[in-house]
Order: sequence, then structure tokens, then C-alpha cells
Amino acid sequence: MIVEEISVADLHALGAEVVLIDVREQDEWADGHVPYARHIPLGSVPERLADFTGAPTYVMCKVGARSLRAGEYAAAHGHHVVNVTGGILAWRAAGFETVAGLDVSHG
Repeated sequence: MIVEEISVADLHALGAEVVLIDVREQDEWADGHVPYARHIPLGSVPERLADFTGAPTYVMCKVGARSLRAGEYAAAHGHHVVNVTGGILAWRAAGFETVAGLDVSHG
């Protein structure tokens, strides 16, 4: 399954109105994430496919490998998914905002 990709700069330019899912583990998420991202750890993706509600849904991890796996899975189940290349490391390197703390609203 081929999954589209987007750079962090292009994602940032789209703004906070997109559906962005971060598939990193809880400790990684708590260390810092995109303010408007939803947290769904990679292992939870199969039971959380209903959260892939965007047209498309953007998926991110640390560098892009786990998010690609999640994207392939979601795409195989009929969702339009775009992988964020470079992940949170590229996001931070570009100087874009992150927030730290545990996720209490999205699981």
C-alpha cells in the first residue's frame, strides 16, 4: 500500500485544522508533541481506526517509520492517510511549536 508523504513545513503551513495523529509511545508524547495532534500509540491503531477521520489524516512519529506503518495499515482499511516525513525530530528542527505533558483527552 502506497502512502502519500508530506514535509513538516508543508504540514505546518496547513495549520491546526487538519487531523494529525501521533503514533509514538506515551513517554515520547509526554516529552513533546504538536499542540493539535491526537495521541494514538502504534499498537492501538487497529482498534482506533475510527479516529482516522481526516480527508486526509496526517500521521507522525519520531522520524517517520512507525507513522508509515500506521499509515499503511489505515490505508489498507480504506482511510486516506499522509505520512509526515522526518516526524517530530524534523518538526522540532524546523523550530515549530511543541507542547509537553501527558495526554488526557485522546487516549
